[in-house]
Amino acid sequence: MSDILVLGAGMVGVCTALELARRGHAVTLVDRKTPGQETSYGNAGFIQREAVVPYAFPRNGSLLLRTALKRGTDVNYHFSALPGLLPRLARYWHASAPERHAVIALEQAGAQELVRREGYRTIFRTAQAFDIAAAQAHALMKEYDLRCAMLDGTELARAEPGLHGRPAGAIHWLDPWTVSDPGALVARYAALLMQRGGRFVQGDAATLQPHSGGWRLQTADGPLDARTAVIALGPWSERVVASLGYRLPLFVKRGYHRHYTGGPGLRLPMLDAERGYVLAPMARGMRLTTGAEFARIDAPPTPRQLAGAERAARELLALPDPVEVQPWLGARPCTVDMKPITGRAPRHPNLWFNFGHAHQGFTLGPVSARLLADLIENVEPFIDAGPFAATRF
Repeated sequence: MSDILVLGAGMVGVCTALELARRGHAVTLVDRKTPGQETSYGNAGFIQREAVVPYAFPRNGSLLLRTALKRGTDVNYHFSALPGLLPRLARYWHASAPERHAVIALEQAGAQELVRREGYRTIFRTAQAFDIAAAQAHALMKEYDLRCAMLDGTELARAEPGLHGRPAGAIHWLDPWTVSDPGALVARYAALLMQRGGRFVQGDAATLQPHSGGWRLQTADGPLDARTAVIALGPWSERVVASLGYRLPLFVKRGYHRHYTGGPGLRLPMLDAERGYVLAPMARGMRLTTGAEFARIDAPPTPRQLAGAERAARELLALPDPVEVQPWLGARPCTVDMKPITGRAPRHPNLWFNFGHAHQGFTLGPVSARLLADLIENVEPFIDAGPFAATRF
């Protein structure tokens, strides 16, 4: 019997298992796929120190109208998903009101070559958008001790000679790290877990049930028992916790990516602020990732958002033909206040939650793992855990 089962082998689950193993627990990591093959695989590869404020629901009237009419590339939605989503989106809107919306062990994992420490650029097509964002960036720099540099259009052209057109400028965020293969980084951490005595087993998290004062789930090798279980299943967490009687205000933001090889490329990753996509140099080529699509997690893919992002990207960069015939599709696990649920399950002993990290699971995986390990060991947590408790809903 393991001390602890950690369900979910994305960045959050792997980091949780790794931190618990580092503290001496016998840990088994469980997923239906090998580590790093789902949500953590498909992101833009940002480890974001500057992402100090949760993503707010837009409140600008023109932006909301553009979204409602599906005229932008940053947000898409499925009409069929709206009846189930609207109550949670309303709470997301409420939590985003202005008055409310205020190094990982790379050497040990042998993953140094996957990480760059040069930041990324947010580019702006219009001077008005650039000026507004620059003022906001200066305020964040002052309040949170962040580093960034402002580049006008000429400076941006020198920094990224592959860009054509003439963007108004860019904010170069200097603190973030970027990763050339997010899935590979998670897999390296999982390998480090095994080196530290942890186990990885492929199994079905949906079979998790209380058993003899602990927990049991089914694997290909038979039942697996443990005293304690951690649910860190990202966008699939809702189904598992619902089977145990929990109704938490969760929803998903789906996203797409595709790779392109050849062409001039970029020196650093780029977020196109006014079109809502990211272009990032990756091991497989230039990765284009989309913004948010509001839909059921298992709904068929819809190509319009990625197609719009491709058109927008080609206004600035010569993109060759895509590597993949079909784009990758994944889902971001979100709560209505855009903060993760990290802590004890309210109605079950020895059950813990660590999910709902929205856009920031790749960044927050290690730190939420540390917080959860403190709580499991009943030691004083390094930060106040109250804002992340499931009982806040």
